[in-house]
Amino acid sequence: MKFLFDLFPVILFFIAYKFAGIYAATGVAMAATFAQIGWLWFRGRRIDTMLWVSLVIITVFGGMTLALHDETFIKWKPTVLYWAFAAVLLGGTLFFKKNLMRTLLAEQMELPEAAWKTVNWSWIGFFLFMGVANLVVAFNFSTDDWVNFKLFGGMGLMLVFVLGQGLLLSKYLEENK
Repeated sequence: MKFLFDLFPVILFFIAYKFAGIYAATGVAMAATFAQIGWLWFRGRRIDTMLWVSLVIITVFGGMTLALHDETFIKWKPTVLYWAFAAVLLGGTLFFKKNLMRTLLAEQMELPEAAWKTVNWSWIGFFLFMGVANLVVAFNFSTDDWVNFKLFGGMGLMLVFVLGQGLLLSKYLEENK
């Protein structure tokens, strides 16, 4: 359910784009992200740092898209978000000697140190790749193609990556039973 909640702005962006174009979709995505945070706050739930970062990025890049009437900015938004996540994971590793993926997932699974390093570096690489993939599609294909990629391609690549991670980690999870 959390996965669908996290995709809420992207799904609404996609629908709004199909009916009303890129600028309406941008406004809808901005409003949806504010609504997500408002809903969590109203329910007394913790608001993830990732959601706050997403709000700042959609507000800045969406706002520039609407103010300047230039879709280039909203096309950069996913790349900036992916690269921000990669930078946080990388910064935690290099500057603070902290594996943030272990911090996020340690309650769900127990892994040896080498596996945690692999998980962390894999996510850094994945986020860097996704940022580049977004730019390639955004600036070499039509806006329609980019919007479709943003929902279906991004979600598909994430699913494949997570399944691959699961397969690689399954041997460690089996050992800990």
